Amino acid sequence: MLEPQDAVVAGVSGGADSVCLLFLLKKIQSKIPFRLFVVHVNHGIRKEAGEDEAYVQKLCEKWQIPFFSVRENVAVLAKNQGISEEEAGRNIRYAAFEQILRKEAFFEWQQGKAKIAVAHNQNDRAETMLFNLFRGTGIQGLCSIPPVRGRIIRPLLCLERKEIEAILEEEQIPYCIDRTNAEDTYTRNKIRNHLFPYIEEKISSAAIEKMNQAADFLNGANDYIRSEVEKAWERVLVPGDENTAVVLRVEALLQEHDFLQGQLLLYALEKIVPGRKDITSVHVQAIRKLCGTKESKSIDLPYGIRVFKEYEYLTFEKVFKEPADLNESVFVTQIPGTYTLGDFGDLEFSVFEYEKGFRIPEKKYTKWFDYDKIEKSLVVRKRCQGDYLTINEALSHKSLNQYLIDEKVPKSKRDDLWVLAEESHVLWVLGHRISTKYKISANTKRILQVQLRGGTS
Repeated sequence: MLEPQDAVVAGVSGGADSVCLLFLLKKIQSKIPFRLFVVHVNHGIRKEAGEDEAYVQKLCEKWQIPFFSVRENVAVLAKNQGISEEEAGRNIRYAAFEQILRKEAFFEWQQGKAKIAVAHNQNDRAETMLFNLFRGTGIQGLCSIPPVRGRIIRPLLCLERKEIEAILEEEQIPYCIDRTNAEDTYTRNKIRNHLFPYIEEKISSAAIEKMNQAADFLNGANDYIRSEVEKAWERVLVPGDENTAVVLRVEALLQEHDFLQGQLLLYALEKIVPGRKDITSVHVQAIRKLCGTKESKSIDLPYGIRVFKEYEYLTFEKVFKEPADLNESVFVTQIPGTYTLGDFGDLEFSVFEYEKGFRIPEKKYTKWFDYDKIEKSLVVRKRCQGDYLTINEALSHKSLNQYLIDEKVPKSKRDDLWVLAEESHVLWVLGHRISTKYKISANTKRILQVQLRGGTS
């Protein structure tokens, strides 16, 4: 998890788990030299949140650890983005951790030596394991929380919550109590407050320990399965540009073991949309049924994924669900490059390194974007249902339709507008504003310049 000369941001809420995490990281620094920072995120939900922040700051001053506080209104952000407060809070925390790492440890970030330490323990892992089991996830979900995932490390995953509390009591280190943990607002709280006490009392006092052992075993099994999937992938894949579409040979796919077939289909979906949230066994079974049909057919899945069988091939691709004719969409396949929008003019794309002191152009038809914030293919098209922009530093969403209303753009003119978009997220309404998420910042490394030239519209 840790190596000499790493830089580590620890997420510290003030609760027992995160305070213990900070205490142990401080102790480990005497064995392994690394830079340590603390980030506390105030979600603006609980009345005593300010007291928690003050406690963590005071603790950091005592232990001489750099402290950073981030305040966000999670409830408002969740409402604007149409997600749960739990998910919004998690997104805010990890965005804050990465922001501080990039700012305070940019060299380590570039060298892959920047880490994010979070305080998940064995209880959290067991709760997540049950939660995923009840949701019907596969082996990957049952693996629950891994000790290391990319930059994220979890040093407390070897401890149960009762052991953490015992350490703090022995060291006489106080901590804050989050009273919402005792409430049954979230499903995880119900598992923690009702299910596990019953299991430990009536079934096995070592249930959490045994579940963590099972998670370790399943992690090993999942790694092995993944390696077999990657070998089989070469046998079933039709070579091509996997960024735009994935094509499999149906006959080769059906020759694989039944279990491996399902894993290969999930792997194909990952190539189109990273992560597999909301993709379930129902979707996999639908694709397998598609493979058995003799005629050409297609099915639509979450995230705008379309899977269609034609002759002996099975194709996975991301499609736009929009009322406008797809022929009016111009896909940005090469940068630098120039793309024609008919009478509207030519859109010219170029990329260059950002240097501090560059003056951002304040021009109506030339815009700069943080190129590294763009994760998927860009398209220039007319507006469609579901389009949105981010409108402030908190990345609050506003639908494109509402933005056009607020800007008093005549209804008769709205369908004539062009937008530059990453799926449904609009980077730029041409001739109008850009989305806040993609703006240039002090952390920008590469700039995407987009310039509209000529045209009669």
